[in-house]
Amino acid sequence: MRSPIEKMTTPQKLTRTALLAGFGLVMFLFESLLPRPLPWAKPGLANIATLLALYWLGPASAWAVAILRVLLGSFFLGSFLNPGFWLSLAGSVAAVAVMTLLKKFGAKQFSVIGLSLAGALAHVLAQITVAGCLIVKRVEIVYLLPAMLWPALFAGLVVGIAALLLLERLSLKPD
Repeated sequence: MRSPIEKMTTPQKLTRTALLAGFGLVMFLFESLLPRPLPWAKPGLANIATLLALYWLGPASAWAVAILRVLLGSFFLGSFLNPGFWLSLAGSVAAVAVMTLLKKFGAKQFSVIGLSLAGALAHVLAQITVAGCLIVKRVEIVYLLPAMLWPALFAGLVVGIAALLLLERLSLKPD
């Protein structure tokens, strides 16, 4: 029996990828309006779209959703190519890479929530690496890691639960 991904035509898959990228972009822009208790702490709600794309449409669509969200979001916010853009891009690329690999090679060990948590961890590690190497150019930035990890893991948990509930609601049961 063919999977739902294999049954989709290319235009259907592109349309759904574009819709998820749009949803991710709206969430990305919405998050920019929210007050932040810490400068780096964001809910990461836009990652729901990436997880939905990964489970519903496959890795290529998840990559497209994540990259488009960062590119278009930074363009609309006027932050394209500034340090925040590079931090966001690095975090998104790392998160999608880790989630894609874990889904492919660890689908039995990791749920949607587990993938979201791993993505949140990868996001923070990539951001701290880019900030340390390209922006502040100081190794002491790693001292911020504990303060960055807790909010990220909480956000990863919330995003994972939301993605799981949406997948179930849309009758797209995760593997």
